[in-house]
Amino acid sequence: MSHQTGIQAATEVKEIFAKARNGAYRLLKVVIEKETLVLGGAKMASRKWDQEYDAFVLPLLQEHMPSYLLYRLDSTNNQGYEWLFLSWSPDRSPVRQKMLHAATRATLKKEFGGGHIKDEIYGTVEDDVSLSGYRRYLIAQAAPQPLTAAEEELRQIKLNEVQTDIGMDTKQQTMTGVAFPMQRDAVQALEQFREKRIGYVQLEIDFRNESIKLSGSSPTELKDLPKRIPKDVARYHFFLYKHSHEGDYLESTVFIYSMPGYTCSIRERMLYSTCKNPLINTVECNLGIQIAKKLEIDNGEELTPEFLYEEVHPKQHAHRQAFAKPKGPAGKKGCRRITRPPGDGEEY
Repeated sequence: MSHQTGIQAATEVKEIFAKARNGAYRLLKVVIEKETLVLGGAKMASRKWDQEYDAFVLPLLQEHMPSYLLYRLDSTNNQGYEWLFLSWSPDRSPVRQKMLHAATRATLKKEFGGGHIKDEIYGTVEDDVSLSGYRRYLIAQAAPQPLTAAEEELRQIKLNEVQTDIGMDTKQQTMTGVAFPMQRDAVQALEQFREKRIGYVQLEIDFRNESIKLSGSSPTELKDLPKRIPKDVARYHFFLYKHSHEGDYLESTVFIYSMPGYTCSIRERMLYSTCKNPLINTVECNLGIQIAKKLEIDNGEELTPEFLYEEVHPKQHAHRQAFAKPKGPAGKKGCRRITRPPGDGEEY
């Protein structure tokens, strides 16, 4: 086996790698000591991967020492559990150590098994390899690649072909949507929303940069929600709906797409409509925010407490009323109808 730097994994590390691939560990830390890859720490899993990520990863990061961290996810592929490969190389590390660390990275991946590694993250500061940093990485990976001039022209043509009167649940769309990337402030606001540190986030499309940015995140109660809906521009809203249902206290995430009448330009209506579904998919899949209800409104006056409650908890009809035969006219029923022709000697 050839190695880029001549550094190989210690026998102990190879044995632990074999156990880890079967799910025995949540986290492994590997460092270079005396020209050998050795184990620098390990953690067992006790909760879901995202619930113990920062508590396991961040304490193992040394300010002046590069290291490799392998973190097991709960998802699997055809080879077994999927892992994150974190390459930690702080700026204050000695230059020789950083060069050795970079040159040995491929060797470690090969020893562990590249087919088990789902994502690889390189970090120089804690924020790069934290849970929020990994979520930003996922969002960046999901964003569309830069387009050439010809591809951009084709995209604009397709946008112009999309119907502008598409509703939230319609099945007549001619495009699946345009995935504009979210700017950093929008991602950070949604992360705070997911952690319930804030209860309302409003997003808007940055047309010049073709991205989605934060429009506002003011403290908002249910009574304040109608005031947050602009009357002349479209917006996306995420609201933490706090309420009681059947005796239980609930906090439900409601997504609101507001498009006021015909005061918006055609281009604005098209872009907000086609960016909506990709945004929802990114928020649910990459940021882990579960949306209980998706709404489309014309103005904020629709968002009454009664309306929101009935939308989140629609009435369930246990049974349908059986068809009741209508009664005949009151009083005299009229002449008897003939149901068979009379026989010989019989009168009508």
